[in-house]
Amino acid sequence: MKGFTLWLGFLAMCLGLFMAVLDIQVVASALTTIGTALQIAPERLGWIQTGYLMAEVIAIPLTGLLTRALSLRWMFSAATLGFTLASLACAFAPDVNVLIGFRVVQGFCGGMLIPAVFTSIFVMMPKEREILATVLAGIFAVLAPTIGPFVGGYLTQHFSWHWIFLVNILPGLAVCLAVALCVRVGEAEPGVFGRIDYATLALTALFLASLQLILNEAPGRHWRGAFVFGVAAVCILSAALAARRALSHPAPFIDLRRFKNRAFALGCGLSFVFGTGLYGSVYMLALFLGLVRGHTPLEIGEIMMVSGAAQLLMAPVAAILEARMDARLLTALGFALFGLGLYANGLETPKSEFWGLFWPQVLRGVSVMLCILPATRLALEGWSAKDVPDASGLFNLMRNLGGAIGIAVIDTLIQSRTTDHVTALAKRLQAGDASAARLVGLPSQMFRGHDMGPVDELTKEMIAPLIRRAALTQSLNEGWLALAVLFALALLMVPMMRKPAPETEVRR
Repeated sequence: MKGFTLWLGFLAMCLGLFMAVLDIQVVASALTTIGTALQIAPERLGWIQTGYLMAEVIAIPLTGLLTRALSLRWMFSAATLGFTLASLACAFAPDVNVLIGFRVVQGFCGGMLIPAVFTSIFVMMPKEREILATVLAGIFAVLAPTIGPFVGGYLTQHFSWHWIFLVNILPGLAVCLAVALCVRVGEAEPGVFGRIDYATLALTALFLASLQLILNEAPGRHWRGAFVFGVAAVCILSAALAARRALSHPAPFIDLRRFKNRAFALGCGLSFVFGTGLYGSVYMLALFLGLVRGHTPLEIGEIMMVSGAAQLLMAPVAAILEARMDARLLTALGFALFGLGLYANGLETPKSEFWGLFWPQVLRGVSVMLCILPATRLALEGWSAKDVPDASGLFNLMRNLGGAIGIAVIDTLIQSRTTDHVTALAKRLQAGDASAARLVGLPSQMFRGHDMGPVDELTKEMIAPLIRRAALTQSLNEGWLALAVLFALALLMVPMMRKPAPETEVRR
């Protein structure tokens, strides 16, 4: 490939990566608006994000195989076209079930774009241009979460929520065309399709789908009944069969034998925890700003940009520190700062606004790269060159899996705990608790610690939304604090990671 054609094809691929990363952030700032438009219950909003993330979990380990089967050129073009058409379908989804279905397609196709770009750096670029290409890809990857919330909020408020998906159409078609015309690396090997472990692929998809279903639906059924027990049985059985086949198949869909390497297993654990915090925090902040504070999509996007801006500013600093500091110390610093930001978010009140949310977002934003870069090095250092791509895919898969499961668990917590908090707050108000009155937003001087007596229906109707907002805030705070505890526990894994000698080559 000639210079201009080479860089045009690579930049087109970077734009595809940008679209895939941007999609989670764009949708986050429009979640409550989509929920209102499609009449989605708050506890089901998480499906819009987890459907995307779960599909990425399936797509990431398939990327290498499909690249060899179709060639980088046609795999990337096909994935981009699929992402683009799924975006169009999402924009015109008539209900939540159709929307979630096409979000799954979006996530599956988008999940292949991100690792493919970083693969292209090493198979397309001359050795002397690899650093420049890596920097460019990194800029696109970091810029997306910075501007994503604002873009999503602006499009939703000034046009409609449909435009957060329609905005992908023209760039997606342009990327598809540019990659098809400009990328000329490798030849297709159709025989690879016969080596894909379809059975484990199907069992893994069944496990993830049933896990998502049980986490979202079981709380409303009080974790009882034939449906809950049936889905739980499918989840456990499919997980066991997938694991057994992955451990015995000569070329498994996901190679679980890599977890025999302690540093890699611990690194994947850290990646999973980080995913729960990264995606869970975005989701909870969007819910708080939309459902508790009642902000418009644009206001939500403007507030949520703080974390992305901090991440963007910290990225070059993190890269410098990563080359000069002990990776374990830097990882511990990153997880400690992120956990501190989560803890600070857990102190929200129904009146928390921009400045009350500013520093927690800054703490989380500056720690993102400190969590990712050194942990990646600790997990992947020591693998042979031929094993690094698959190990890297599994490591990154764990981050998305953590995000998907984290959001599902957060939904479960909100669904079960908000009702409890509503009941408890109503009882405290009835008993004249002044602190409960302040939390809800009622004049505390009216509550003097004794029974308030009968309350008329009109007053109940006026107070009910205030109690609901306060109860939801308490549930979200419990989610923030639970994540903070998880990050604190993750710090215990860091000292157990040992940096292997440079020449060490870990064998499967």
